[in-house]
Amino acid sequence: MKLLWIDLNSSYAHASLALPALHAQMKDDTSVEWEMVSATINENVGMVVEQIYLKHPDIVASTAWLFNHEVLMHILSRVKALLPACTIVLGGPEFLGNNEQFLRVHPFVRCVFRGEGEESFPQWMEHRDKPERWSEIPGLCYVNSEGQYRDNGTARVLRFAELVPPEQSVFFNWNKPFVQLETTRGCFNTCAFCVSGGEKPVRTLDIETIRQRLDIIRAHSIRNVRVLDRTFNYNTRHAKALLELFRMYHPDIRFHLEIHPALLDDELKEELNRLPSGLLHLEAGIQSLHEEVLQASLRKGSLDASLSGLRYLCSLPNMETHADLIAGLPHYRLEQIFDDVRTLAEYQAGEIQLESLKLLPGTAMRNHAEEWGISYSPYPPYEVLRTDAITPEELQTARQLSRLLDAYYNTPAWQEVTRQLILNKPNFLHDFLAYLIAGNLIDQPMSLEKRGLVLYSYCKQIYPNFAAEVTRAWIEAGMSLKKEPAEHVKTKRLAPPAQWQVMQGVYRTDLRLCFLPIGSEEEGHGWWYGFESRMQKAEPVFKALS
Repeated sequence: MKLLWIDLNSSYAHASLALPALHAQMKDDTSVEWEMVSATINENVGMVVEQIYLKHPDIVASTAWLFNHEVLMHILSRVKALLPACTIVLGGPEFLGNNEQFLRVHPFVRCVFRGEGEESFPQWMEHRDKPERWSEIPGLCYVNSEGQYRDNGTARVLRFAELVPPEQSVFFNWNKPFVQLETTRGCFNTCAFCVSGGEKPVRTLDIETIRQRLDIIRAHSIRNVRVLDRTFNYNTRHAKALLELFRMYHPDIRFHLEIHPALLDDELKEELNRLPSGLLHLEAGIQSLHEEVLQASLRKGSLDASLSGLRYLCSLPNMETHADLIAGLPHYRLEQIFDDVRTLAEYQAGEIQLESLKLLPGTAMRNHAEEWGISYSPYPPYEVLRTDAITPEELQTARQLSRLLDAYYNTPAWQEVTRQLILNKPNFLHDFLAYLIAGNLIDQPMSLEKRGLVLYSYCKQIYPNFAAEVTRAWIEAGMSLKKEPAEHVKTKRLAPPAQWQVMQGVYRTDLRLCFLPIGSEEEGHGWWYGFESRMQKAEPVFKALS
């Protein structure tokens, strides 16, 4: 009996854990021959279908989530037309809600699994030809032979620590830029917009098990690990033990963690402060900096504690902290979003990620959308279209603001000058956004150089005092000194001044110098940059201020 798994991801860099997690529990079952077809949502559907058809599977399985759902349905409907005898089964976040409508609209899908599948999927495989036994399988949803919808609730793996790790499956992908590691399952929080808002209880792996798995990961020369814990620091003692463990893998591995700023006590702060530089990349769940929004979203932790914790995290020089905001949350107005961006810029957040709210299946916010005055798309990715606090036009503005932040604030070359503009020019975000929209640039992919040219041109017109700061960013990013942002840079017949304050590197006489004057050129004040003469390195290796 042949089972084929469709591994459909949003990009090459991403890899789902679903296949190796399930296969690891069944790898000793010789009665099942496992196959996989891997693709991204951007590939030709017909070519993916052809790969599946040529393998002639008995069962086709996959996991569905909001960004692969549409393409996956196109693939599966064609597969069923070509292979009518095959059985199609699905799981994943798309099936955490009521699944009756889906199954009736897509009759080529035999059944779907709600919740955690490591125990329920092997049960179904054992009884796949005995539908009369399907009522015993937790999490299984299906339409029986009499046309009645059957729903077996939500599957939870209570013996999480006893599962065979996905790394033991031959389908675990060691060729991606990062791997994912689940050290806990479930979430203590109750966020109404999150599919994990109702995942109880929280189940945790012991430190020795995590150590063994990290040893395997390091042996495969993996440099980045994304820890899938919904809230890494929900338990301070466990968080401290993990940090002590992670320290042992520096500098071989960098860890990506989601952290709740409101839950930082002094002990954990001190532990974070002692970590070596570059060990952690933190995602700070903040969503909004307004109490009424957080309360409506059922998020635990006070706003004051969140702001204090976030400010501390962003101040740490040994790690980068990204913060996220979600447009479309109840009571969250557009001007509040602009205000929150300014506050996060003041905190010096490493990135500001502004996303639009998606009302995911099974979440409390989707179930009570009408009560909250939320209109949303019925099709994936289920984005919010309007709330009582924000109009459709304003949500588009928030989306465009997100594009601005990604192009400028979240790009290292332009981050500092963008931050200074945000903090020193109260209207900058509104005005620069309007400028990008008017020039049809906001939704246009722009190279690093193009973004610098646009920002320089804008500041030259509107904020001339900041033009030199854009030029500095341009030089330090290694951009051409022959382009407009470097129009005031001197490159010929330069000799070092009698005195300068070295800011970076060590001066050598063989370096090529350039000079950016500050104020009157005769006064000799300005920035000096030195470049390697014999190397094709665009960025300066020396910087000084005279």
